Amino acid sequence: MSVPSRRFGVSTHLYHGHRLTADHVREIAGAGFERLELRATRSHFDYHNDACIADLQGWLGESGMTLSSVHAPLGEEFSAGRWGRPWSLAAADADERAHAAAEAGRAIHLARRMPFGVFVVHLGVPRWSATAAVENSRDAARRSIEELSAIAAPLGVRIAVELIQNELSRDGSLAHFVESVVEDADAGVCLDVGHAHLDGDVIDAIETLAEHLIAVDLHDNQGRADDHLVPFEGAIDWAGTVTAIQKVGYEGTLTLELAPRGGVKDTLARARKARERLERLMAT
Repeated sequence: MSVPSRRFGVSTHLYHGHRLTADHVREIAGAGFERLELRATRSHFDYHNDACIADLQGWLGESGMTLSSVHAPLGEEFSAGRWGRPWSLAAADADERAHAAAEAGRAIHLARRMPFGVFVVHLGVPRWSATAAVENSRDAARRSIEELSAIAAPLGVRIAVELIQNELSRDGSLAHFVESVVEDADAGVCLDVGHAHLDGDVIDAIETLAEHLIAVDLHDNQGRADDHLVPFEGAIDWAGTVTAIQKVGYEGTLTLELAPRGGVKDTLARARKARERLERLMAT
């Protein structure tokens, strides 16, 4: 059985520290990828700006690429590898939560101009953050997801809550959240394979989240830090991972969310080879 290469996409995480340009989109397309995930951070792509939105529409059309998903803003600025003040959909402070939800809602509205199927969000901040104890409120997260789902559903978009390193967002917690806490919101889960590896066993996470997977992010690490390496450059068992993904019946986009190690063009060349290896594993 062959696996179409168009199933694989690349996140603009690869260029996150820079303003997104036409050349970036062309580089991804030139590496043989046809699907794109947009990081909605205003320092990277200003989703408030109609001219920027029109530009991206044009770049996608010229490159023959499809916008498969958008990643919600986690803050207004990301530069030199560092975030500015974080925004949290699970903030216990009502004004902080409302601001984060309003910005996420604004980014969902991109689907009016550029249709996409999945909007990826974080519930709170990672456990290593100094603000984690006050930011990660389950009730605030519930309210945010319900609000965002009400915006997304009429646009044909589903909300995917991502597996990250905090107690709200571990595999079992996410399964319970989408099954019971926001059961009327039709939310799903984004399995981030790199994060799952840092937090435990990737195969167990896939099996736990099997019924809820609507997005999958692929990147590698050595089990110590969130390195966003090209698959096969870290310690993840990719043969077991892709077998498990196929076993649970996931047929959506597999998004490579990579850091530009060794330069962007070299990273994309290695990503293309990694995709080919993954395709061979999935075809066996």
